Amino acid sequence: MPKMKTKSGAKKRFKLTATGRIKVAQAGKRHGMIKRTPKFIRNARGTTVLSASDEKIVKTYMPYAR
Repeated sequence: MPKMKTKSGAKKRFKLTATGRIKVAQAGKRHGMIKRTPKFIRNARGTTVLSASDEKIVKTYMPYAR
């Protein structure tokens, strides 16, 4: 069988945690910061873990991620 391909956009955006969850950067911080509240900006620091339903979708994009 030929190898399956990894989506190149997914490998740049997502990482797997040790327990197998998907880690992703927080959304909504590229532009338009003036209209965002300070609380939103503060809470959107760093990374977050995807929800279970989104996790299933992303895992199909990266068949060899461990």
